[in-house]
Amino acid sequence: MDAKVFDKDKLPSRHVTEGPSRAPHRSYLYAMGLTKHQIHQPLVGVASCWNEAAPCNISLMRQAQAVKKGVSAANGTPREFCTITVTDGIAMGHEGMKSSLASREVIADSVELTIRGHSYDALVGLAGCDKSLPGMMMAMVRLNVPSIFIYGGSILPGSFRGQPVTVQDLFEAVGKHSVGDMSSDDLDELEQVACPSAGACGAQFTANTMATVSEAIGLALPYSAGAPAPYEIRDRFCMAAGEQIMELIARNIRPRDIVTRKALENAATVVAASGGSTNAALHLPAIANEVGIEFDLFDVAEIFKRTPYIADLKPGGRYVAKDMFEVGGIPLLMKTLLDHGFLHGDCLTVTGRTIAENMASVKWNPHQDVVRPANDPITPTGGVVGLAGNLAPDGAIVKVAGLKNQQFTGPARCFDNEEACFEAVSNRAYKEGEVLVIRYEGPKGGPGMREMLQTTAALYGQGMGDKVALITDGRFSGATRGFCIGHVGPEAFVGGPIALIRDGDIIEIDAVTGKLDVHLSAEELEARRADWKAPPENFRSGAIWKFAQGVGSARKGAVTHPGGKEETHCYADI
Repeated sequence: MDAKVFDKDKLPSRHVTEGPSRAPHRSYLYAMGLTKHQIHQPLVGVASCWNEAAPCNISLMRQAQAVKKGVSAANGTPREFCTITVTDGIAMGHEGMKSSLASREVIADSVELTIRGHSYDALVGLAGCDKSLPGMMMAMVRLNVPSIFIYGGSILPGSFRGQPVTVQDLFEAVGKHSVGDMSSDDLDELEQVACPSAGACGAQFTANTMATVSEAIGLALPYSAGAPAPYEIRDRFCMAAGEQIMELIARNIRPRDIVTRKALENAATVVAASGGSTNAALHLPAIANEVGIEFDLFDVAEIFKRTPYIADLKPGGRYVAKDMFEVGGIPLLMKTLLDHGFLHGDCLTVTGRTIAENMASVKWNPHQDVVRPANDPITPTGGVVGLAGNLAPDGAIVKVAGLKNQQFTGPARCFDNEEACFEAVSNRAYKEGEVLVIRYEGPKGGPGMREMLQTTAALYGQGMGDKVALITDGRFSGATRGFCIGHVGPEAFVGGPIALIRDGDIIEIDAVTGKLDVHLSAEELEARRADWKAPPENFRSGAIWKFAQGVGSARKGAVTHPGGKEETHCYADI
């Protein structure tokens, strides 16, 4: 690329690198070994969520170096920086999970502040674990400088006595161990082989769901989100992203040119088609908020309702992300959806071309059964379903991929936090046919809207996954399976109907018609509301308290700021 196409007079970095008054600023850049030529090129932030917390993130620093080579090769100057990640697999099942959703906001905020503070012209963001993917994409749309998203890649499946396993099997093994169906020695052996490499959880849990979203929404290069973390081809994708970001700067193609209402609908479509995580219904509205587009849980659910479920991926199916990549990747999934009218083909992407143009050379692979043709689906409607009713006026969500029975009615058994429910499950102090209710775990009430994988996996491990139902104003991991309804809103802490339920109340769940009701009259609910009092706040200081003060409803993405609709000026235009 010809470096002359870049006009620094129109780029944010001019505030740092150009003119006599910026001599002190340039001196800092010289102190880091930059040349005069590098200082006067576009400055590209390379943001990585690298840390040593979990395998999801451990390869990101290495991949960032390949990105920087690409930027440099295309006449840009890369500036690497890191932000945090809270890894759900390690935060799961204890107080640490209260940090998870809040970390999404911190990631977006810290990337924004770094780019703003140093006047970078573009952003290449690398993320590996659940909340880091939407957090990074939120920052891209918020800043609106040319941006490309890179997923660090999935983990390879483990092998337990010749059988492929994932961390999902390990969480469920805890349930088997609790009822004597697995020995301590077998559990010890399984934990040592379940996660054999770098990379995020291998099935269509939240990380791989949002990775699939990154390609469908247009912020990631085709095929880049599917390659497992240990595969050397990841460096080629990273190098290509570094080069392509310079093309986006030259052509002034920005995230808000890409993330439109249609692109958000495409993203929701691939979530449903792949049987992805219910957490996407939280993260897509949050990304939309950055643009200023109204796209809430009900909008997501409407897309889910009309989308066929076609990718046979765990936890509901048989395969993992590596398998889909090796038979054609995310473009194979998108190609059949596009061919049968389920995707908007005219959406722009970071290639500079549209979805339809990107898919033009993708050939259907008939020699695989990971992805079914969209006109011959596993089920005719999506693997994720939205619910509403007098128990959830602001909606709720359930993953039905792999679920045989999609209707359930039973008496409520109420718990005011996850620990109380997990203790009951561990002690088998519940009955078949009950609807377990975990409340005060919403965005404000938790605070932090914890995931309940520990409890749901234990139920499944005990063989009770299809014999009880579970509802919560918290969240579920993408690894959750069974009749588990999350995001119930309004949440209990603000007086939502879930706070008013009592043991024995009959709850009716119908994922076919999209209904979530309690068999109580409006008058009875109002009478109970009059007697209800909000519990005291769990946190009175610190980052989690700060999150709770600003967070909104799950229906609109549990966001902490007004977003693009209230924006007075855009960073990219400074």
